Amino acid sequence: MHKEVFGIVYSNKKYISISIATFSGLFVLLSMISEFIFFSPVFVFYVPPYAIVDFILVVAIATLSGIVTSFSIYRIRTSNNGIKSGTGFLGPIIGASAGACSCGSLGFSAISIFGTIGGTATAFLTNYETPLRLVSIAILCYTYYVSAKDITAKCKIIK
Repeated sequence: MHKEVFGIVYSNKKYISISIATFSGLFVLLSMISEFIFFSPVFVFYVPPYAIVDFILVVAIATLSGIVTSFSIYRIRTSNNGIKSGTGFLGPIIGASAGACSCGSLGFSAISIFGTIGGTATAFLTNYETPLRLVSIAILCYTYYVSAKDITAKCKIIK
């Protein structure tokens, strides 16, 4: 089923481009937020030994997001009456927000803008960053499974 779905979706180069663009954008964004990539004063990419698990989770979220985004767009374009499941974009949002408030400048901004609520949200996201990323990966895996199942079912009906 999985080889068939990848063959169907990625036979069009447009969906390959969508996957690559989504992966690249989300990887750079999450790596900047998680402080793996620095652009100023010079470009630096560094993964400290204690953050290897977080880096692997960032790569997994970016990869799955690229695949799921192209699958979701394929499903929307081939479906006549829209899409039933909107969880395809929920996983990347949770994954991106999981690391957003652990970054110092964003955390302080959230605290100063939202006061106690911002401080609570920052503390929550900092403490539960890894579990939230795991939840994001689970949502993305579920969305991948549903999308793959739906795409193969539609192709069997069309044939």
